[in-house]
Amino acid sequence: MKRLVAWLMSGVVMAGLLLTLLLPSPAFAASDLRNIADDKIAERAGKVDLNNCSVRRFQDYPGMYPTLAGKIVLGGPYSSVDDVLALDLSDRQKELFNKYKGNFTVTDASIALNEGDDRINDGQYR
Repeated sequence: MKRLVAWLMSGVVMAGLLLTLLLPSPAFAASDLRNIADDKIAERAGKVDLNNCSVRRFQDYPGMYPTLAGKIVLGGPYSSVDDVLALDLSDRQKELFNKYKGNFTVTDASIALNEGDDRINDGQYR
């Protein structure tokens, strides 16, 4: 009797394994794999989002990291890119910002990218 039960159980397990191999796995649309942070990152279109970035995002712009970048990050939120010029910036800092202004954008601040309000070090590394 024990052998019969063991044989039947092994048959059930084998049938289950074969079914999982033969049946197609569910297909997920690309939108199913996205989250709020992905949508927010896509919204900025490759530019630095002044309301949703950390100081590290300014490393690609010589002269801006870390001093000017820190002022910009802590001075937000902004309604337009030009709002940065209202900060207490030196003439050199304004010149630097205007030089790279085309690389920046402004979107609504999102908790998905600013969780914990740590915009100095957001944990996103290269």
